Amino acid sequence: MKSIRLDGRSLTRAQLVAVAHGATVELASDQLPAVQRAADFLAEQARREEPIYGVNTGFGSNADKLLGAHRLRDQLPGAGQGEETLHEELQRNLIVTHAVCVGEAFAPEVVRAMLCIRINTLMRGHSGIRVEILQALTAMLNAGVVPVVPQLGSVGASGDLAPLSHLAIVLLGGGEAFYQGERLPGAEALANAGLQAVKLSYKEGLALNNGTAQMLATGVLALAKLEAMVETADLAAAMTIDAFAGRLGAFAEEVHALRPHPGQVETAANLRRLLEGSTLSDIAYHLVPRFRPWQPESWDTPESQQLRFDIGWDWVPFTQRHGREKFYRRFRPFRGGKKHQPQDSYSLRCIPQVHGAVRDALAQAARVLDIELNALTDNPIVFPDAKAEHVEQQVISAGHFHGMPLALAMSYVKAAIPVLASISERRLNKLVDSATSDGLPGFLIGNEDGTESGFMIVQYTAAAIVNDLATRAMPASVYSIPTSANAEDHVSMGANEARHVLSMADDLGKVLALELYTAAQALDLRRDMINAARSLAARADAEGLAAKVAGGPAAGSDDRQGYLAEVEGLRSELANSDAFHPGNAVARAHAAIRERIPFLARDRALDGEVATAVRLVTDGVVLAAARG
Repeated sequence: MKSIRLDGRSLTRAQLVAVAHGATVELASDQLPAVQRAADFLAEQARREEPIYGVNTGFGSNADKLLGAHRLRDQLPGAGQGEETLHEELQRNLIVTHAVCVGEAFAPEVVRAMLCIRINTLMRGHSGIRVEILQALTAMLNAGVVPVVPQLGSVGASGDLAPLSHLAIVLLGGGEAFYQGERLPGAEALANAGLQAVKLSYKEGLALNNGTAQMLATGVLALAKLEAMVETADLAAAMTIDAFAGRLGAFAEEVHALRPHPGQVETAANLRRLLEGSTLSDIAYHLVPRFRPWQPESWDTPESQQLRFDIGWDWVPFTQRHGREKFYRRFRPFRGGKKHQPQDSYSLRCIPQVHGAVRDALAQAARVLDIELNALTDNPIVFPDAKAEHVEQQVISAGHFHGMPLALAMSYVKAAIPVLASISERRLNKLVDSATSDGLPGFLIGNEDGTESGFMIVQYTAAAIVNDLATRAMPASVYSIPTSANAEDHVSMGANEARHVLSMADDLGKVLALELYTAAQALDLRRDMINAARSLAARADAEGLAAKVAGGPAAGSDDRQGYLAEVEGLRSELANSDAFHPGNAVARAHAAIRERIPFLARDRALDGEVATAVRLVTDGVVLAAARG
């Protein structure tokens, strides 16, 4: 894997994801002089005893306290002489006292991404950190030493102070770290990797723990997952559309040109690609039979007797066509699985509008994250070459550490996730409910003896996850709790926001997996039912097909011949059709599912299959299959 070059200006989200999953990094040599220039400038100002925040003052609410020439506490009874200068102690204490996060540790990929972000922003050359510290951080990342960073503790104010302190404390020989799969004391992990701890100089502790690296790392990794999830959602929707023999007019290019939200246009185009080649979607209404329970006498040949269903239509009597004669000249008078209506329900027809709005939310987040990846986010900001009368014009305290740009972007994404999950669950529910499934069997199983549940409870699980996602979608960014004795009197809570989005992305994938699992079953049934009708029509005459039609006139009645003529029209149309099949991409995805999960002909334990379906989505297997 190629090493990623960090210069503070060109890091991409794709590169960060690569580093998170194991790629190494290297420092851009042409940028290192600027990095060292800022560090040398701070050291010179400190020698001149210029008051600079975070260099020779305290932090936060202690900013009004200037460091003295020596420790007053050394004069206390029994006190010993400290080995560090006050400047070194200030920076070390900042790290060791701020590393107070609690909870489960972040996954290694999150921490690696945090390290990469921290190195990249410090490479801008405005932080006052020495090159040797950046080299030590890089060596730690490349050696596979992954600091243990508990997940809870950042308010996203002066950046992610506490979690970033957990990163830095390992560099000092403290804390804990994972190394080669083992959780160790930080000093031991460094030693095992052949690395040494460092001592911090002017402002270096502040440079290491001021910034938005946790919220940015989790945000970027979440977005990478969600970009795949929205594609997967399109695929699940396309498979469901084919399973419904749905209508494609709502996805036409000219339709979406009239309301050209970018995500909506992209979604409609993607659906057209996924459904290209389908002969199930837009099928004539009257060709689609409805499910009827299998009976021993349902079929007339040994081959057809292997089917797990029966099929049928209702005939519309001549006496019920008054005022509808033109309609029945266009559409044959048979009611099967599809209603004669020009539009599907919202969860099918409005996929571009809903999935597209989610895409637009992700695009807005991507814009913010792309800027933040190469932004300076610590404080104060050092301008060593600026012309200035006073040092305050060269070392400027600002608020680039404040996480609100990320927090609000993540709030938008956070609200979008349950929307995508909810419409997926609604499509799943339509598939299993015989009142809404357009002629498919209840819970997608034959259930001839009334003992089977089929896919009934799959929908329960999806509903539970959707509810859980909805209750977690409350924006954290709207609720600020001041910190640091009100010096930090407005905070972003962006770290919580992005952390929630990362975990919610995984749960969204579970809902989409359940839809795909269910849609594959429904697609098998729909395709096989229509093709069974086609096979029957090819080998039978009108009387033979009429056995599948209810409501026809009795033999010998005046309407019998007219009825049989209409049945013959249906028979001929079916018999002369090619075999019905889903879209090409849908077929590939369906095959990938069927390689691992067989059709459910009879009730069996589903827990393992559900777990397999989730893995197929999480690992991108089904999406890769659809892409061909």
